Amino acid sequence: MELLIEQVQLDRIDLFYVLVCGLIAGLCRGFAGFGLSALIVTSMTLVLLPKEVVPIALLLEMLSSLVMARMTWSAIHWSLLRWLLVGAAIGVPLGVLLLKFVPADPLRIIISIAVLTASLVLFFGRHFRLKESTPKNLSVGLISGVANGAASLGGLPVAIYMMAAALPAEAVRATLNLYFLFLDAYGTGALFFAGLVDQVTLARSVLLIVPVIFGIYVGNKIFQRSSATHYRYVVLTLLMALSISGLVKSFI
Repeated sequence: MELLIEQVQLDRIDLFYVLVCGLIAGLCRGFAGFGLSALIVTSMTLVLLPKEVVPIALLLEMLSSLVMARMTWSAIHWSLLRWLLVGAAIGVPLGVLLLKFVPADPLRIIISIAVLTASLVLFFGRHFRLKESTPKNLSVGLISGVANGAASLGGLPVAIYMMAAALPAEAVRATLNLYFLFLDAYGTGALFFAGLVDQVTLARSVLLIVPVIFGIYVGNKIFQRSSATHYRYVVLTLLMALSISGLVKSFI
C-alpha cells in the first residue's frame, strides 16, 4: 500500500482531495448512470494536468460500467443502444477530424450551451416530450460520437435525449451505463496507443477504485429509494451543472 501511495506522486492534501473527488463522482454515477468522467476531469484538473486526468477518468468509467452492469442489465433499452452505437461509431472519427481544424474550447462551448438550454427547457417544461424513433436514435448517436471525439462530452447529448424522450429512469441508467462502456473502451484504447497511460496513471486509478465503487453502491441505494420525478430533476440539475462547468473550463 505504501508503495502504491509513493507511485501516485501526490502529497497528502492533494491525495485526500483526489479520493474525495472519486467518492463524489462514484456517487453521481451510481445514482444517475453518468457524470463520473466529467466530474473527475473538472475537479481533478485543479491539482493534475488534463492529460494526466483524462486517462484516469476513462479507466474508472469502464470499471464503473462493469460494476453497474449487474445492477442494470435487465433494464437496458437494446434497440436504442444499438442505434446509438452505430451513430457513435461514425461520429467519433468525424469529431477527431473536426478537432484538427477547430480548437476544442469553441466546440465545448457550443455543446455545453446546447445541453444547458435543453436541460432548462426540460426542467421547467414538464410536459415537453420528444418521441423516440430509429432515425433520432441514430442521429443522437452521431452527435454524441462527434461530441466525444472533439470535446470528450459524448455522454451529455445522449442523456438529454433520453430525458426528453421520457424513458423510465431504470432504462436511462442501464442504457447509458453500457453505452459508456463501449464508448470509453474505444477512447482508452486510443490513449494506450498514444502512450498516455503509464505506471503513475495506473497507480492513481487503482487507488481510486475503492472510493469510486463505494460511491457507486451508495448512489445505487439512493436511486432504488427515489421516485421517477426525483430522478428526473436530479439528473437535469446534474446536466446543467456539468454544462456550466464545461463553459467555465473553456473560458479559464
